[in-house]
Amino acid sequence: MWPNKQQSLGWVFVSRMIGIISFLIVVVLANILLNYISNDLYKSGVGFLNSNFWLLLLIGIIIFVADIFGAFPFPLNLPAPIIKAIGSVFIIAFVLRVFQWVDSATGNDIYHYFWLLSFVIVPIVFIMVLVSGYYEIICDLWAKAKIRDESDTVVHAYAADLPVSSSSQKSWDDVGAELRMMLYDLLHRFREEIRKR
Repeated sequence: MWPNKQQSLGWVFVSRMIGIISFLIVVVLANILLNYISNDLYKSGVGFLNSNFWLLLLIGIIIFVADIFGAFPFPLNLPAPIIKAIGSVFIIAFVLRVFQWVDSATGNDIYHYFWLLSFVIVPIVFIMVLVSGYYEIICDLWAKAKIRDESDTVVHAYAADLPVSSSSQKSWDDVGAELRMMLYDLLHRFREEIRKR
């Protein structure tokens, strides 16, 4: 759910909406199959899914909003790591509920230990997600600045190679140099568009 490379806003919106709609379809199908499957474990699992439906939907919406902000260019992407960190806290809350459900289904007492550990795990995960999100933004800015510097250097090198002519008419060498610069700009923009996807 959390892409390493910056993706286009349309791609993020469509892919995350497909994920949320798929989750809703799975919940509906699981509830329909309750009429045909008489397994107690399956009924317990569907009951657990129904009781945590709003929590899972909230997690999906939080991650969706974080990815939408992450798809924007700097500085509009600055809220994304904070929203992702909040989403990670809700994910840990859901994992704790999974352990609680497993305890009720098997009779073990695992949930109690994980509940105590969560007081340490939640702040650590929150800080790690927050720091890694801002680190990714800084690295992306640094990479874009480096690419911009390289392209400026190449353009200046091509411009330095152009002969200075006193007359207003262009020679075939001038036309060839401008054609090379045009092709370079097209390839450079094409490469940037591919990196965005």
